[in-house]
Amino acid sequence: MRLFPCLSAILVLPLLSGPSMAAGVAVPARPGPAQLSEEDELALVYGDKSSVSIATGSAQPLRRAPAVATVITAEDIAAMGANDLDQVLESVPGMHVSRSAINYEPLYIARGIYSVNNPQMLMLQNGVPMTTLLTGSRGTLWGGYPVTHIARIEIIRGPGSALYGADAYSGVINIVTKRAADAPGTQAGAGAGSFRTRDAWVQHGGKAGPLEVAAYLRVGATDGFRSLITADAQSARDKLFGTRASLAPGPVNTGYDAIDSLLELALPAWPQWRLRAGYQLRDNLGTGAGVGSALDPVGKERGERVHADLGWTEPDFSADWSVGATVSVLQFKQRITTDLRLSPPGTRFPTGLFPDGFIGHPDTSERQVRLSAHALYHGWNGHKLRIGVGHDNLDMYYTATFKNYIFNQAGVPVPTGPVIDYSRIQPFLLPQRRLVNYVTAQDEWQFARDWTLTAGVRHDRYSDFGGTTNPRLALVWDAALDLTAKLLYGRAFRAPSFNEEYGINNPIQRGNPDLQPERIATLEGALAWQASPQLQLNLNLYRHKMNDIIRGVPNPQAGTGATFQNIGNQRGKGLELEAVWEAARAVQLAGSYAYQRSIDAATGRDAGYAPRHHLSGRLDLRLPGIGLLSPQLNRVAERRRAPGDARPKVPDYTTVDLAFSTGRLLRHCELSLALRNVFNADVREPSLAPGLIPNDLPMAPRSVYLRALFTL
Repeated sequence: MRLFPCLSAILVLPLLSGPSMAAGVAVPARPGPAQLSEEDELALVYGDKSSVSIATGSAQPLRRAPAVATVITAEDIAAMGANDLDQVLESVPGMHVSRSAINYEPLYIARGIYSVNNPQMLMLQNGVPMTTLLTGSRGTLWGGYPVTHIARIEIIRGPGSALYGADAYSGVINIVTKRAADAPGTQAGAGAGSFRTRDAWVQHGGKAGPLEVAAYLRVGATDGFRSLITADAQSARDKLFGTRASLAPGPVNTGYDAIDSLLELALPAWPQWRLRAGYQLRDNLGTGAGVGSALDPVGKERGERVHADLGWTEPDFSADWSVGATVSVLQFKQRITTDLRLSPPGTRFPTGLFPDGFIGHPDTSERQVRLSAHALYHGWNGHKLRIGVGHDNLDMYYTATFKNYIFNQAGVPVPTGPVIDYSRIQPFLLPQRRLVNYVTAQDEWQFARDWTLTAGVRHDRYSDFGGTTNPRLALVWDAALDLTAKLLYGRAFRAPSFNEEYGINNPIQRGNPDLQPERIATLEGALAWQASPQLQLNLNLYRHKMNDIIRGVPNPQAGTGATFQNIGNQRGKGLELEAVWEAARAVQLAGSYAYQRSIDAATGRDAGYAPRHHLSGRLDLRLPGIGLLSPQLNRVAERRRAPGDARPKVPDYTTVDLAFSTGRLLRHCELSLALRNVFNADVREPSLAPGLIPNDLPMAPRSVYLRALFTL
């Protein structure tokens, strides 16, 4: 019986929200029916953002954390009307969510550090890396990440290798999922919107006998937006060989089916232990603008992740010691369910015609086992010492290669007929294993009443390329009750991916076993000022230098692609300004502006593709007795091309989004509505090579999403 009032409200919601809202939808994750004061309601909207743990490994006040950090709560996510992680991260100062042509994989670009797979940004879920070995990033089969089970997201911008090791290069994102106490009881939700997007989920927090249980299951699907590519890589080949094989103009292929689940178990009698396990499936995943930057409406892929971690912490191990340990396992499988066409049927190469298309795809399976332990000593007055050790066993134990061509002695692909298994004849990659051992040390020293110096270092020893040592220093000064200043220095590295190091028989890019890690050194200054009880201002300044950047260098033999080399160097600088203003008891305005300038050392030109200027803002307006209205603005400007790319700069764009949620309008359900890209701006993300997709990657047009959350 509880569902009927909520279903009725879905029909009348457009009347409550006015003509401009009748088109769009979203869902907050806040408690609904209780009688709350206005102060309590505002606390639900704005959330508790005063602490962070990602900066040192243990919780501490955000403003005093020895890093430039951002915390986004479940209440923030609800106010944005977000239904995917990408929409949330676009609001982080100094970060922009771009796209790759392959599968339209999201690229989380921080401070101008741009690359095709984005392995420089480390993604964690509850402190455990979500990295895949083939590309060193989250993987090309990412397919989005839902947000309804997220309690908070912690982001540090800048180097994090002194704590987290490889790939904490431009920043670290840690997704903290909801525990039993964060989502008590049972909630169910369903949503639908543009591009035949639909999903449903159930979430439960409570007790089952002696266990505390947090469980989440979500099933969803989308056909994806179908923005048009006017010309692609095949368009250029058609001109060269006199063929008409290109499918451009044609739509991108961005649909997928999804399953996400997570289970967390804890014993109140033994609070030191916590077990988590999860499953993620992305099936029928489209190829975006094509694996070879040639439109492919047929190719489909499947990515499957199974992960588990067991954590033990003992905060009172002895009078002066706290200890902890974690073991985690990640199993990831990448499969191609429908042949991937690098070029469409009728394409021609100098070696011959491919009547069924130029087809090739890899399958991989990998298993990652990570062990870590730490000890915290606080018996030395003014000091907090942390030491840690760890071991990673990273095993890509299965690889397979299916294609309809073979390389001749010159390294040029020759058509062979039907697609067959070439895993034994010409594999794209052989199974590989990487072992990593590391040790960390960190001291937080409060040497005066208002001064803290954090010094840390981590040494990693890799079985394939040797060792790397990365230190950091952070000086934090509470200059006044309302003003904190920070001076930060750190070094970080990005390990070569398996594809970069071991790839073979690839028509586009080939591996190099002699690669060394990419390296970066960053100097930062930050100010956090509580200008008034209602106004918070943050200013961050940074400068960094990157060395040994891994890039593909064209092979001497034409038509044989490129080989990865440590050949790039880059320097960058910028600023990030944030403001949060509580203009009235029910009105809050938050905004940020980021500027960056990145220069390629070899040419002295802009390194390319990342926005020099990024402006975002959100207004949260509580409407008494109605709900929460949140208009949002996002402007991305001044994206230059990389050296060697003579095209004009990537067009600027400004988008406006609108989110509305009913909150406690009804006793047992909440409704939300989100309208994205209200004015239907032409949003494009850069394609990386001038000869592949000349007019860049078109993003989604105006869209709507409606969601209902039921308390059972």
